Amino acid sequence: MSFPLLKTDRLRLVEVKMEHAPALFANFTDPRVLKYYGSEPMTDIHQAEKLVQHFKSTFKAKRGIRWAILVENDNRCIGTIGLNLLSMGMKKSEVGFEIHPDFWRSGYTSEALIAVLNYSFGELGLNRMGAVTFLDNSASIGLLEKHGFQKEGILRSYLFQNGKSHDGQLFSLLREEWLIA
Repeated sequence: MSFPLLKTDRLRLVEVKMEHAPALFANFTDPRVLKYYGSEPMTDIHQAEKLVQHFKSTFKAKRGIRWAILVENDNRCIGTIGLNLLSMGMKKSEVGFEIHPDFWRSGYTSEALIAVLNYSFGELGLNRMGAVTFLDNSASIGLLEKHGFQKEGILRSYLFQNGKSHDGQLFSLLREEWLIA
């Protein structure tokens, strides 16, 4: 399967490549991005390069797809969005994303999420999309709810960051709910 390229009015979603490593490094060293991401800050650009390789191997193994989010008018990588825990047999996945704070509240994440959901429920034929957030991540919770995701429950000690466990809020969206929205 070739890597799926997605386009919106203002964005292009493309395969994450080594040329995007500096942008990934910028995101994964910013405490504002990491506050609710569930990972420790990167300390070296080589970690971002390893992450690019991880995204590539996950796609090759058909366990996930991660897109670089590029702003159409200047080709700048502002973050990533993707499918985690992809199971074509079970017709489900989880969506995750991060975007540089300079682009928060711009509508870019919403635009990228719509493209990924359309692709997932349409082209891939998935039936369920999940998402997990920190309990107090109001921005991500608001975005998910805006697009029809339903709260399912609390995953106790599901996330680990900064040396301690955190509960996670589980959300889901079903294909039939997306298609009638």
